[in-house]
Amino acid sequence: MSTVKTLGLVGRKAGMTRVFTEAGESVPVTVIEALPNRVTQVKTVESDGYRAVQVAFGNRKASHVLKPQAGHYAKVKVAPGESLVEFRLAEGESTDVQPGAELKVDLFAAGQVVDVAGTTIGKGFAGTMKRHGFRGGPASHGHSVTHRAPGSIGQRQTPGRVFLGKRMSGHMGVDRVTIEKLQVVRVDAERNLLLVRGAIPGAAGGEVLVRHSVKAARRAARVKLTPNKK
Repeated sequence: MSTVKTLGLVGRKAGMTRVFTEAGESVPVTVIEALPNRVTQVKTVESDGYRAVQVAFGNRKASHVLKPQAGHYAKVKVAPGESLVEFRLAEGESTDVQPGAELKVDLFAAGQVVDVAGTTIGKGFAGTMKRHGFRGGPASHGHSVTHRAPGSIGQRQTPGRVFLGKRMSGHMGVDRVTIEKLQVVRVDAERNLLLVRGAIPGAAGGEVLVRHSVKAARRAARVKLTPNKK
């Protein structure tokens, strides 16, 4: 049986603040508002070929939902949400979850390690120095106009083209990024808040996914061998 828990929560990034430990240390934290996720469907191996839990996050007017979606929500008597997110389930995990149930912040505990995924802030069209961290050209000794130029991008007659994937200027941001192994500092069940140490991707108000850390679970399950003492 797998020890990695894959069930998570969908939340919204509220912003950043800080909390103080008993020793007086200032800890920067990101506040995630994770309102109860309503379970809309439980997929099984027999019916769908794999195990997963589908949840609805947020609220949406019934008049703004397409008829097939409205029927999907009405079937399990769940209010329409802004988005539907599916979490694959590990073997033997969350066998008691039923459609119509709610997943809340008590799914996590203080001190636990989690992975948080979000969409980064869009930066528009950016040059190579900003987008890829290029050093740029010389800034003195008669060098002008090309301080932030990308430099040569191709070869000679052979191959006579620019290779795909060449780091150049272009659209920056709006990428799906996962920050791994972040520690949960505090869980506020009354206000549906998770306080996670450090920064997470996206702007305030952006949708984020909080999952149990895969690497932390595998490290905890790793067998530690002690050397034989002679």
